[in-house]
Amino acid sequence: MTERRIGVFICHCGGNISDYVDVERVRQAVEKEPDVIVSRTVMFACSDASQQEMIDAIKDEKLNGLVVASCSPKLHLYTFRAAAERAGMNQYQYIQVNLREQDSWAHRDDMEKATQKGIRLVRAGIAKARASEALSTFRVETKPSVLVIGAGIAGLRASLALSDMGLSVFLIERESEVGGWTRKWGETFLRDKKGYEYVEKLEKDIKGRENITLFTNAELKEQAGAVGNFDIKVQVKGGDAISLNVGAIVVATGFDSYKPSEGEFGFGSPGVITLPDFKQIVDSSPEGKIEVNGRRVKDIAYIYCVGSRQGDEVENPNTYCSRYCCSATVHTAGLVQRKDERINQFHLFRDMRTYGKAELIYEQAAKHGSVFLRFQDAPEVRSEGEKIVVTVKDELSGGDPFEVAVDLVVLVTGMVPRENSSLVGNLKIPLGKDGFFNEIHPKLRPVETVMNGIFIVGVSQGPKNIAESVASALAGVAKSAALLMKGYVELEPFVAVVNNDKCTWCGACMEACPYSAIRKTVAGSKEVAEVVPALCKGGGACLPECPEDAIDLRGYTDEQIRSMITAMAKEVA
Repeated sequence: MTERRIGVFICHCGGNISDYVDVERVRQAVEKEPDVIVSRTVMFACSDASQQEMIDAIKDEKLNGLVVASCSPKLHLYTFRAAAERAGMNQYQYIQVNLREQDSWAHRDDMEKATQKGIRLVRAGIAKARASEALSTFRVETKPSVLVIGAGIAGLRASLALSDMGLSVFLIERESEVGGWTRKWGETFLRDKKGYEYVEKLEKDIKGRENITLFTNAELKEQAGAVGNFDIKVQVKGGDAISLNVGAIVVATGFDSYKPSEGEFGFGSPGVITLPDFKQIVDSSPEGKIEVNGRRVKDIAYIYCVGSRQGDEVENPNTYCSRYCCSATVHTAGLVQRKDERINQFHLFRDMRTYGKAELIYEQAAKHGSVFLRFQDAPEVRSEGEKIVVTVKDELSGGDPFEVAVDLVVLVTGMVPRENSSLVGNLKIPLGKDGFFNEIHPKLRPVETVMNGIFIVGVSQGPKNIAESVASALAGVAKSAALLMKGYVELEPFVAVVNNDKCTWCGACMEACPYSAIRKTVAGSKEVAEVVPALCKGGGACLPECPEDAIDLRGYTDEQIRSMITAMAKEVA
C-alpha cells in the first residue's frame, strides 16, 4: 500500500470555531497522529490565501491525503476538493470535518468538552483519510431532450426556454387545456396584465415550435432509466401509452388552493366564499356593480391566513405562509375599488406580507378606503338576517373587539400541495414537511432533487407568485441545459459495489433500495446482485440487509467507518 502522507488544516472561522474550541490544542493533539505530515491552523480555510497554502503544502510535502476541519461540507466541500485537484491530488482523498455546526456552535457553554470533541472529530477525519482510496467520477452520455410535467405558467415558460436552447421538449398536462390557475385569472399584480393573456401568448408560442411536443389529458405512467437517459411512458386519455426517451425531467405540477372545511369561518353558508372564487367574480363583473348570488355587494370582509400558518387547532396543520395571498388580496381590493368605489372593504389579517414591489399595492389599498384590522385570535363569523357579522379583536387598537357587518366574507385561502402520489412513486422525489416537493438546498442547490436529472420548479416546490414561478422555471432550465448540452454528465463515485465471490443473490438488497438501483445478473455460473451506478445514490440502505456482507460503499467503506469509530473512542489527554 502507498505510504500515506496527510495534511491537516484547522480553521478558526473568524471566531465561529476558535471562540468555543481551542483550535491550537486540537492541532497539537493530532500533529503526532500516524501519517500526519502537516498540521496547521488557519483563520479562514476557505480564503484564497489559505487554499493556496494547502496547495503549496500538498505539492511541497507530496501529500496524498487532506483533512480540513472547518464548517459544514454543504458550504465548502467542493471548494476544498477543487483546491486538492489544483495541487494534483485526487479530490476524493480530501476529508472535511465539521467543527462548527457539529461542535463549536453546539457546545458554546463548555469549551473544554468542545475541545475534546474537536480532537476526536479531527482524529476520525484523519482515520478516514488514511483509509481512503483515489476515486474518479464516471461519465454518462445524455439525450438532448427534456420532459416537462405540468403546463402551468412555470411549465410553459420552461418549455420555451429549453426550446430556445435547441433542446427537444415533451410537455405533458393532465388537464384538457394548458395554463393552470393563471388561465382563470383576469388582472394580476404587479403590472395588472391579465392572466389568461399571459397563457394565450405562451400557448401560441409553444404550438409554433417544432421542437416542442404538447400532450394534454396526459399523465406520466412509468419511468425507468437514469440521468441522461430516462425511458418514459405517457398515458394519454383515451389512447395508447406513448414511449419517450429524455435526458432530464422538469416537474412543474403547480398547486391546489386550500378548501376550507364545512363551517370554517362560516364556509358553506351563503355569502362566504374563497378568494379564488371571488377573484373570478370581480374579473367578470361590469363597472359599477359587483354581485354575489344575485345580491349587490356593499360591504366585504377579507379573513387572511385561511389554510396557512395553522396551529394545533387542526389536524395536520399547514404551518407555512403561502406568501402570495396578502398581495393577491390587496390587489383584488384595488380592482373592487375601481369597479365600485362605494364598496366598504375590511381586511382582517394576522401579519401583512406584501413584500417587495407589492408593498405599493398595500399602500394604495389603504389610501383608497380599505380598513385593516390585525388579529391574534381567529375572527368569529355568524349570520344575522341578511348580513354576516364578523367579530375580531384588533391588536392595532389595543385588542378592542370590533364587529363588522358585511354582505360578503372572502376567505383568503393559501396554496397547498397538489395530490401527486403516483408521480412521487414514479419519480421518487422526496416531499418536505409541508408536502411540497423538496429541493436539495434552497441556496446551494436550488430546484435540484436527490434524483439526478430531475428538477422541481414553480409552485411544485412551495408557494410563489407568477414572477417567482417563472424565475424558478428558468433556474430549472439552466440546470437541465447545463446537464444536457455538453452531451454527458459526470457523477460522483460514492456508489455501492458488490463482491461477487460473497454474493449468493437473495434479493434483500434489491428490496431495500429505494431508487431501484440494484438488479439481478449472472456472473460466471451464479446469480448475483448488480448495482446500476447512475441510479445509486450512495444511501447505503442495502448494506445492512445483506446476510453475506457482500456489499460495500465507495467513500464510506466498512474499513473507513470502523477506523473512524476507533479513532473517536481513543482517550483525549
